[in-house]
Amino acid sequence: MLPLKGVKVVELAQNIAGPYAGEILAMLGADVMKVERPGGGDDARGWGPPFIEGMSTTFQTVNRNKRAITLDLKDPKAVTWLKGHVAECDVFVQNMRPGSLEALGLGAEALRADHPRLVYCSLWAFGHTGPMHLKGGYEPMIQAVAGMFSMNGQEGGPPTRVGMQVLDLGTGIWAALGTLAALIERAKTGHGCVVDTSLYETALGWLSVHLAAFLATGEHPTRHGSGNPKVVVFQSFVTADGEIVIAAANDRLFRKFAIELGHPEWGEDERFSTNALRVANKPIILPQIARELLGETTARWVERLEAVGIPCAPINDLHAVAADPHLAAIDLLQRAPGFSMRTVGLPVSFDGTRPAVRSRAPELGANNADFGLAEPQAKVAAV
Repeated sequence: MLPLKGVKVVELAQNIAGPYAGEILAMLGADVMKVERPGGGDDARGWGPPFIEGMSTTFQTVNRNKRAITLDLKDPKAVTWLKGHVAECDVFVQNMRPGSLEALGLGAEALRADHPRLVYCSLWAFGHTGPMHLKGGYEPMIQAVAGMFSMNGQEGGPPTRVGMQVLDLGTGIWAALGTLAALIERAKTGHGCVVDTSLYETALGWLSVHLAAFLATGEHPTRHGSGNPKVVVFQSFVTADGEIVIAAANDRLFRKFAIELGHPEWGEDERFSTNALRVANKPIILPQIARELLGETTARWVERLEAVGIPCAPINDLHAVAADPHLAAIDLLQRAPGFSMRTVGLPVSFDGTRPAVRSRAPELGANNADFGLAEPQAKVAAV
């Protein structure tokens, strides 16, 4: 099932957030035409190693199921060509430097004036308004300025970034979601609209629970490592041979957990009998739990705790994740036809079937001939 089959998208975007938005639409069946500059293309083509068949794995991961052309937008004829092509399209996705497309007549106001059915989706660093709206930015910058660094790391230690590209990918998801909502509205009214989102807004969205608590109390949350400031027990512990996450997240589960640890008295102790008391007495209870967990292997604790219904999980590295039979069973890792690299497919299924990866990320200008354009000047080489 490809619910967006027949929808035509122009993607004038690079790096991760914008291309991921375009890829989501492509995974759902849209015909996504990626526009890149001649000679180099999307910077992410060179973001490696590792490289697979001359392209970085980063680029390969967020540009599947697309067609690609090259246009030199410094050439007025190329801009005119693109404006003409947009007339045939439903969606325009862009994350270029603020103001650059407006200067070319490719901004939202200009294109939608000529094409009122167009859904114009922009992904920004800081948003489309406000004193920082003209600033560019990358993931680590936005994590820092939006407060995410301040939330991560061990108590008493330095602040830390979230290791994954959560803002780039999250903003891509918001952009795709906003685009889908706009297409539904257009089906009812006949009119498109402008969809705006940003890494900064995504960061504050992830922080919404913590920010709400701060706004209500004025108290900045402390860093808790793998734990949670509001729930005990809800964190990782070291075992005899590894680490385990345990989520005995209510009083009933805590009493079961205490029994498994050989300390049934903890469940009735006036210091630990409720979650609020356990939070207040973390410095007392957590070291005692940690000592007991050192006595068994991770696998043995998982076996014991799952047997009595206590949520837990081993802390896997990527070797274990890739070898997990559950991952194999859900068909999430996919290969494009004729391509050796495995990538994560769309995390959504329709009637029990996940949309397949239909094609690998395209070579620079791979589809120029389809649109009567000159062949690309050069391709990016892995270095």
